[in-house]
Amino acid sequence: MIRPVAVGTWRARLEQAVSLALVDKVPRDHEQTDAQFRRRRIVVAVTLVVGATLLGLSLSVRPGGFAFYPLTFAVALTWVLGGLASGPLHLGYTLNGDRRQRPVLGPLVIGLVAAAVFIVGALIVREIAPLRDYTESVLAHARRGSLAAVAVITFVNGVAEEIFFRGGLYAAVGRVQPVAITTAFYAVVTLATGNPMLGFAALTLGVVLALQRRASGGILAPMITHLTWSMTMLFALPPLFAR
Repeated sequence: MIRPVAVGTWRARLEQAVSLALVDKVPRDHEQTDAQFRRRRIVVAVTLVVGATLLGLSLSVRPGGFAFYPLTFAVALTWVLGGLASGPLHLGYTLNGDRRQRPVLGPLVIGLVAAAVFIVGALIVREIAPLRDYTESVLAHARRGSLAAVAVITFVNGVAEEIFFRGGLYAAVGRVQPVAITTAFYAVVTLATGNPMLGFAALTLGVVLALQRRASGGILAPMITHLTWSMTMLFALPPLFAR
């Protein structure tokens, strides 16, 4: 039998881990001049328009069509160039006592937990015909095309999206509600695909990623979580929706 003290200890540790990963903000000094801030916002605005357009085109390609691959890489390149061109980006860190360290294990666990929640949701979605069809339209690219190529695209785009949305865009928003604003932009841009299931995923996952960005002060934590979640979903969902 587990003693109440042990339960309380584990609960306290869990609450502390969640607080460090998603709530408590580490000290940082990422100040920008007014000119740098304006420039960042202009670059981000242009990138949003170009990236959303290419994203919509990429998922309008027939599953298995060759154009899907160069278009999705073009989307990733757009996010990377836009994020880097907007201004300085930071990896971020967490505090272990008085020692700074790069966030790795925590974001990995958060990504796996998020994937598990989405997989449970997928078991419900597959029983609802309209939602199942929207999900199938995305999975078709992995089924009818090259799974290895789609895996590379998924990985590259995960990195690229974090460089831009939790990197350049987050810094361009400023201090007023950056979590809500960047998540809203992320969801709206994803809806350019015409697939509400992808928009819903962007909205829910985007909140977690933005909270990680706010807490750690950089893009490494949300990047690891995003990659863990997306790669897990890529290989877990097709068997669940197999007819």
